[in-house]
Amino acid sequence: MSASDQEQTVTDSPSQQQQQPARIGGLTPRQARRVRIAAASVLMVAVAAVLAVRLASRSSVLVVGVYGLALILCGGVIELSRRGRTRLGTWLLVAGLAAAVAADAFLIP
Repeated sequence: MSASDQEQTVTDSPSQQQQQPARIGGLTPRQARRVRIAAASVLMVAVAAVLAVRLASRSSVLVVGVYGLALILCGGVIELSRRGRTRLGTWLLVAGLAAAVAADAFLIP
């Protein structure tokens, strides 16, 4: 490779870097949003199924409240991910679902 070829390669590199989307952990931001939207959707369906099972065994306002808040949380995470706030959405999803599981284990008789 001659010196002029090396200079041309060096000058082409910054423009190529600007055209490629930023990658976070191997995923592009768009892919990360879609993964989090899919995860929140799956968890929303799972929470709805658990709510149906809990209501079949015992009907309590506390059960509806805890799982209703978990469903609202999943919907909020989907909206945050759609707007590009994937990290915030992930933290909220993890913290909220951990709180729902803890409430189910300790608060709901």
